[in-house]
Amino acid sequence: MRTLPIIFTLILTGAYSILILIYYKAFVRLKIFKPSENINPLNSFSIIIPARNEEENIRSCIVSIFQNNYPSALFEVIVVDDFSRDNTTEAVRKLQQEHTNLKLINLADRVQHKLNSYKKKAIETAIGESKHEWIITTDADCLVKPEWLQLFDAYIQTHRSVFIAAPVIFSNTGSFVSIFQCLDFMSLQGITAASVSSGFHSMCNGANLAYKKNVFYEVGGFKGVDAIASGDDMLLMHKIKMKHPKNIGYLFNKNVIVTTSPMPDWNSFINQRIRWASKSTNYNDKRIFMVLVLVYFFNLFLFMLPFFSFVVPFLFIYSLILIAIKTICELFFLIPVSRFFNQQKLLWWFPLMQPVHIIYTVVSGFLGKFGKYQWKGREVK
Repeated sequence: MRTLPIIFTLILTGAYSILILIYYKAFVRLKIFKPSENINPLNSFSIIIPARNEEENIRSCIVSIFQNNYPSALFEVIVVDDFSRDNTTEAVRKLQQEHTNLKLINLADRVQHKLNSYKKKAIETAIGESKHEWIITTDADCLVKPEWLQLFDAYIQTHRSVFIAAPVIFSNTGSFVSIFQCLDFMSLQGITAASVSSGFHSMCNGANLAYKKNVFYEVGGFKGVDAIASGDDMLLMHKIKMKHPKNIGYLFNKNVIVTTSPMPDWNSFINQRIRWASKSTNYNDKRIFMVLVLVYFFNLFLFMLPFFSFVVPFLFIYSLILIAIKTICELFFLIPVSRFFNQQKLLWWFPLMQPVHIIYTVVSGFLGKFGKYQWKGREVK
């Protein structure tokens, strides 16, 4: 019986190391997308921003979009106020005086009953009132670069994609919780780029993705996943991939990176990750589900091994060795990823973050399946 933890962890460590190596090889094969020099703007975009209590961020987000070097006739911005209790609506209305292609929808005027996913309803409502061929979603606390729309347009003209994922990164405020989130999220974004580009499995983030409006309706929109609190991005991506497996793209270019803010404290961070984890059992893509199972149980055994050391003292040293292997494998992967996101300096913190990362993975994964959490002032099941 004493050898069982050793056998299980050896198997999990080997499988996890191979998985990270697969991601590494896929990421380093990625080539920066470079649009043709003589390409002209062609595609039109409806940019949707769900916003709840975002008066501090929404103006900067919208201004960054309107600073894009793209014809105003070819895009619109639709902000959906999700029952905000602050001055989000007023901030948007002030900007409407400057931009005729900025639209505001108050979700409170359209929804009369309680929902479990207000964000999906906000996006669905905005799509129903959008006028352009392509939908782009981002978040109210995000900032985009001036080439953002140009690059999406060029990528669409170059490829036959109907769904395009693109990179997102956290800004670093300098606090321990901020650095931890930057490192954790950067690894997730590296995996996203590697997995989507290679077709290994599908991942994305709703802060920076685009899809054709007619394809959204072709797959039934959020029907079937609308009761799940999270998943307005990845669950939709899976539905579209099942219909168009060869037409999912990843826009790999530094100038299309969207920057967003980390959670301000550990409580909001854990709630965010529980929210993300809550959709894990709803993936139709069984490959990503198996990856999540592997990652969770690998971290679970690393978490449990020190407690077994009270019975078998050797297991404490053994657990430290496995954590060291995990750290080395992940650092190997993160080196090229951090270069792309210009966050190489954060890697010095990475070994110190491992114990925290293991604990949070176990806790958020468990609560994402069996617990409740608070998000944007709402309790979600």
